[in-house]
Amino acid sequence: MALPGLASGQPGDEPPPLAPAVEEPSPTATSTDVEPSPSGPAPTPYAWPEGEPCPLPDPLPTPPAPNATPRPLPLCPAQPSANPIDFLAWLFTPIFQALFLTMVGFYNIVGDIGIAIILLTLLIKTILIPLFRRQIVSQRRMQLLQPELRAIQQKFKGNRSKISEETMRLYRDRGINPAAGCLPAVLQLLLLIPIYQVVSRGLSAPDISAMLNVFGVQVLDVVCQSPGNIDVPCINPTIAWLGNLDAHVPEVLFYIPLPIMAPPGFGISALALIAAALQLVQTRMMMPANVNDPQLRSQQRIFLVLPLFSIIYGAFLPAGLFLYWIVFTAYSIVQQYLIVGWGSMFPLFGWMPGFARDHTPRFGLPDHKPPEKPPDGEKGRDDSRRTPTDSAAGTIRPARSRGRTSRRGRRR
Repeated sequence: MALPGLASGQPGDEPPPLAPAVEEPSPTATSTDVEPSPSGPAPTPYAWPEGEPCPLPDPLPTPPAPNATPRPLPLCPAQPSANPIDFLAWLFTPIFQALFLTMVGFYNIVGDIGIAIILLTLLIKTILIPLFRRQIVSQRRMQLLQPELRAIQQKFKGNRSKISEETMRLYRDRGINPAAGCLPAVLQLLLLIPIYQVVSRGLSAPDISAMLNVFGVQVLDVVCQSPGNIDVPCINPTIAWLGNLDAHVPEVLFYIPLPIMAPPGFGISALALIAAALQLVQTRMMMPANVNDPQLRSQQRIFLVLPLFSIIYGAFLPAGLFLYWIVFTAYSIVQQYLIVGWGSMFPLFGWMPGFARDHTPRFGLPDHKPPEKPPDGEKGRDDSRRTPTDSAAGTIRPARSRGRTSRRGRRR
């Protein structure tokens, strides 16, 4: 019986017999068309074309099999597209590449990824010293101005425009920029995005050659721990001095079973606990001591709760990111100690150590004296609110401010 579309030869000839399926497979057949073994599906060969170390993602990816571990992809620069996430990743690519190259450079020198992450963190914090000093000074000055700000709000209660005007005048007179403390905090959060990608993707990629090139020039030469093996990361992510901890995966000591969570439950990370404790110390040190204002005390309680969120993140963020955060916070604590001292860190549960009594910071706040008050019994003027016209007028006072010169109407 002849099949249409498979005939070959002269008209009238019998069609050749079909070849067995084993010897001549269909052109569309792939290695995935394999009968699954009793123990599970057969492994799928995974390789990218030679000369193309950074394949573009499939626009319609096939859904992974249940409980299947995705194979790592080569580390490639992000490409802009209509997807806002891809466009944002493309914008962060230069920062990501600079951080990744610096970490890989330290890794080539020391041969340990944990120490390389620590050296990268110390370098970042050292470069940002002037910016974060400005943040610390601005935050502490804003705290010292709280009594005067509350006095302005009580004096001009109900007049928002006047409160805003007097508040900005107070900032200007004291030389304080309220936005100076916001930029370093925003920068600190923005750095977490590329650092997370460096740790999670950079330490799991089997091929990092594309990220070692800048404008077509190879900057670093890295020898992968298992060249050609697409299942093994190029950079060894194991931190031996932390108990052979993998830096690119979460570190969980144990799980707490919770009814609202799927098994195994809520993971507790040792690095997350250390990070939360250091953030708590940093927050207490930044608060002024001997605060009697109830409103400010309630704000301080809220700030003390925020570091506890790091414990929640420890269940799904990579361990290398928490190592970066621990060193980053410890460096900030040293900065605050040298600039503002211990703050409200002590007394701690009634304990007041001797080194914390009458402590003077080595690099304290810059001197800024408020306008001097006139002596008791004398009427002074607030020079901080005098305009150039008032200064040019000298000591001449308006007529409405003169005292009564007539003795008429007085009792003798």
